[in-house]
Amino acid sequence: MRASNLTIWLLICCIVPAGLSCQPHSPSGAMGPGMRMENGSELMSIKQRDFGKTKEGEPVELYTLTNDHGMVAKIMTYGAILTELHVPDKNGKSADVVLGFDNLDQYLKGHPFFGAIAGRYANRIAKGQFELDGQTYHLPINNGPNTLHGGTKGFDKYVWKAEPKEGNGSVSLALSMTSPDGDQGFPGNLNVTVTYTLSNDNSLKIDYVATTDKDTVINLTNHSYFNLAGENSGTIEDQILTLNADHYTPVDATMIPTGQIAPVKGTVFDFTKPMAIGARINEVPGGPPVGYDHNFVINSSGGSLALCARVKDPKSGRVMEVRTTQPGVQFYTGNFLDGSLTGIGGTKYEKHDALCLETQHFPDSPNHPKFPTTELKPGQTYHQVTVFTFSAE
Repeated sequence: MRASNLTIWLLICCIVPAGLSCQPHSPSGAMGPGMRMENGSELMSIKQRDFGKTKEGEPVELYTLTNDHGMVAKIMTYGAILTELHVPDKNGKSADVVLGFDNLDQYLKGHPFFGAIAGRYANRIAKGQFELDGQTYHLPINNGPNTLHGGTKGFDKYVWKAEPKEGNGSVSLALSMTSPDGDQGFPGNLNVTVTYTLSNDNSLKIDYVATTDKDTVINLTNHSYFNLAGENSGTIEDQILTLNADHYTPVDATMIPTGQIAPVKGTVFDFTKPMAIGARINEVPGGPPVGYDHNFVINSSGGSLALCARVKDPKSGRVMEVRTTQPGVQFYTGNFLDGSLTGIGGTKYEKHDALCLETQHFPDSPNHPKFPTTELKPGQTYHQVTVFTFSAE
């Protein structure tokens, strides 16, 4: 903290009402509520406020991260959920490009994983069971005959511990939690940290780290629903998608992979060249409801940060590029949105009003030995990174 700002801070402390604390940030980078980052920027900041309590009485906090260009990410400790993401368009006008609510109660009532961290195993596990080290583990069934996004109480329903941090040209929020041995049927005490970093290149990085004390399986993702046209703009069918994926994993009637890794060429799943999302959406097999909800195999050598997807909204000019170390991405077009949920600004969320690009390991990998492994053993560290970069043209 610069000397002049420190003096002002100390003067403010003298008039803070009794019972409230007022301290400069520690050398570790932890920040107090509403404090501004001192890294040479007058705009970059991270602020915290109370966001309510869970039904069990646990307090929930909301953090607002802002970069030098006015890009804003709001993240709450319940579910480690990205609640808002404000991005400028080609004219410099900012809009919220993710679906969500402006109050905790709506999240607590239930929602389709808006902005949440999904785990311990994102996506589906067939029939709610898998075998590991010769033992069969049984999980809650919460999606037809299968387990979805970790079970009835996945990571999206935990209150995470938050630690704000600052970096060189960035602000971060590290969220951590421990999933105990047997949680939703999964083995091992799992320690997880997910760090959101907002940088001055208008990128939002999500860094996932986890360790275990017993052999287990893990698959983490962020489940944000994007609409690059912004709040209350309707369908994403005219937005242009490119996927860096020559193959996908076909599924059965319950959305479980058949085990095949099939080429996209000549199918409605071919987004290797820019294509309007709605161009062939009514031809996607399966449903109702009609739409994409499929895992694509990213063209990469594995483990390195690779281009996954590019989305452009022709009207606003906003562009989102996604890079990840994950081997797959679930492309979902909000097929189950039906107007029953009302978001920020009174917007009713209808079918195909948003898209998800859930970077991940493949669905049901524990039951498919030929898929990239999702096993994690004691002494190993699970580490994945996904970066969403925004621009306008």
